[in-house]
Amino acid sequence: MVDLSSFETLHVEQRDAVVRIALDRPDRYHAFNKVMCDELSSLWRSLRTDDSVRVAVLTATGDKAFCTGIDRDFVPAEGGVEYDFSPFTYDDPGKLLGPKSNEFWKPVVCAVNGMACGGAFYLLGEVDILIAADHATFFDPHVTYGMPAVYEPLLMLHRGMPFGEILRIALLGNHERMSAKRALEIGLVSEVCPSDELEERAGWVANAIASAPPGPMQATLRTLWAGSELTRKQAIDLGNTFLNLGMSEESLAEGQKVFQGARIEPRTR
Repeated sequence: MVDLSSFETLHVEQRDAVVRIALDRPDRYHAFNKVMCDELSSLWRSLRTDDSVRVAVLTATGDKAFCTGIDRDFVPAEGGVEYDFSPFTYDDPGKLLGPKSNEFWKPVVCAVNGMACGGAFYLLGEVDILIAADHATFFDPHVTYGMPAVYEPLLMLHRGMPFGEILRIALLGNHERMSAKRALEIGLVSEVCPSDELEERAGWVANAIASAPPGPMQATLRTLWAGSELTRKQAIDLGNTFLNLGMSEESLAEGQKVFQGARIEPRTR
């Protein structure tokens, strides 16, 4: 297990079965550099085999930005670069950021607490539940700065963001920002709340998810992500595999205790 206090660009803490991960480069609006890419990849891969962790909350320190993509100082320079940008050998650094790219198949709740732009969509495209503060904004400046918008909009397309909205956000670049209100209307986020309530809302969702047996939760997660990329018949045919993987006597017994216990008082959203 990785030391949660050892990171340079992340602030990480575990509370019971929930680990809270905050991007922590406030002077750069949490733009990612090589260190952050490597630290996130290492963290996701460590947590995936840690049975004490059932759910992750992903956010950023402060309230100005969630993530503003790649650090603009993180560019090719003669005499050596952090990443090789040759078109023949290029490894996209953003592929190190997301939980799914690092085979972390436990639920991730994302709390967006400010600007989310450009490479931030690597993260937004691979989390499971998105909650935004009411001042959060979303935009993709790639084309404005002379770069194609490729991986980020593709991730959002497969996440289910409406095609027309992806085109608009990708083609308008810096000329328009999507509000949290509009993000809720199109289903990009599932909830919007005041900034001072964001941590509580994300924490409540994470704790509620963590209260369920982890096997069925992970099987459900894998089923739905696989189903989003397969045909209907392929997904249904695969369903029995995930059903059997996630079913166990232990989880059924744990669920029976919940059924026979005190009634859960649900919130209404």
